[in-house]
Amino acid sequence: MIVVRGAGDLASGVIHRLNRCGFDVVCLEVEKPLAIRRNVSFSEAVYEGEFSVEGVCAKFCNNIDEIKKAIKDKNVALVVDEKGEYIKHLKPDIVIDCILAKKNLGTNKDMAKLTIALGPGFCAGKDVDIVIETMRGHNLGKIINSGYALKNTSTPGIINGVGKERVGYAKESGIIENIASIGSVVKKDEVLAYIINKDNEKIDVKANIDGVLRGIIRNKSNIVKGLKILDIDPRIEEVNNCYTISDKARCIAGSVLEEVVRFYNK
Repeated sequence: MIVVRGAGDLASGVIHRLNRCGFDVVCLEVEKPLAIRRNVSFSEAVYEGEFSVEGVCAKFCNNIDEIKKAIKDKNVALVVDEKGEYIKHLKPDIVIDCILAKKNLGTNKDMAKLTIALGPGFCAGKDVDIVIETMRGHNLGKIINSGYALKNTSTPGIINGVGKERVGYAKESGIIENIASIGSVVKKDEVLAYIINKDNEKIDVKANIDGVLRGIIRNKSNIVKGLKILDIDPRIEEVNNCYTISDKARCIAGSVLEEVVRFYNK
């Protein structure tokens, strides 16, 4: 059994690959996930009861028996468990931290025989056994046996020459009300959503560029100022990308699978 902490879009690439290769996967999520690329995030099962990504289904579970049933049916099991309490009961061979919080939220080497973490915030050989590089570029997916991944730059990867402009952040805290939906072709300065602040004022959330709305945080979510809430792909012809696992997620998933296979081959 493999436990994966987090089930957002990059985590879902890992989860999807492991399930397709026949591994029993249990995902641990927070009570109210805030994934942006929701169409390819197993975390949506928290809200929907079940959710499929490219032919793999995640079932929301409330207890150990439901987890066993989901796995027996060859599905991914998903539970709400922010602190990782289920790890003690499930005793998995492998724990993978895919939370991508840019810091360690409690994952440690004592949790399993093999521990893997994605991105910055972890020291390979100390906090966990293996760290996988998540920074776009030549070393994306690099397997790190000692030391850290590259530090978070807070700058989104470049797509068609566009970087930070393709990502939107909350200008105020409040409740988001979406107007546009994932997959919509949007224009610069178009209002995509509103944030209803504590004074019950509507704050416009506008597109910074023309493109396809690749992801937007779930409608009616309670958000805080500065939170990443949307992602626009400037390649208007790439609408189908909204519904498939990204190249970045597939690359990272391949590196995770490599380490999982090496572990079991030992």
